[in-house]
Amino acid sequence: MIRSVQLAIAAFLLIAGGAAADDSPNAVVQDAVTLLAEQLDGRKEELAENRDQLYEIIDGILLPRFDRRFAAQLVLARHWRTASPEQQQRFIEAFYQALLRKYSDGILEFDPDKITVLPFRGDTTKKRSKVRSTVDLDDGSKAAVDYELVKRKAGWLVFNVVIEGVSYVRNFRSEFDSEIKSTSLEAVIARLEGEAGIAADE
Repeated sequence: MIRSVQLAIAAFLLIAGGAAADDSPNAVVQDAVTLLAEQLDGRKEELAENRDQLYEIIDGILLPRFDRRFAAQLVLARHWRTASPEQQQRFIEAFYQALLRKYSDGILEFDPDKITVLPFRGDTTKKRSKVRSTVDLDDGSKAAVDYELVKRKAGWLVFNVVIEGVSYVRNFRSEFDSEIKSTSLEAVIARLEGEAGIAADE
């Protein structure tokens, strides 16, 4: 199950990047699969040895199409409201960078041909939308992976992935809420910054 989640989250990072000429939620998803596949084609071994370059590639594709602030706000929930502006900004960056690094291995192993984007059934006039897909797993089964997007001035941005009905936002919200209660928000941010390789301010 953990393996399935890793691959599906990697699919989320893969799919979250890349603008589409047809600015519909499904087009953003479908075009992004092709975009990152092209970036990684024939370079997986090289990038496995050069993680900084891998992170740079993923970041260049993901960052413009991932609503980092909205995702971070949803993950922190009530703790967002009590965080200082500095803590909010640090959490946004640390959470994003830690997520990118945690699931980069899955991206290197992921086969975009295993993603099937299902026909869109949402309403693009609404502010939020959902793109449904299935991911073929190594054991021959399929995992349902839904991508939640919000419409901004720049277009549709991904902010959440739901794997077999389990939301990554809700999972992280529960995890961080428990950790913050037992330690502090500052401690959580510092831990994420350490995982992301972000140097502490001197």
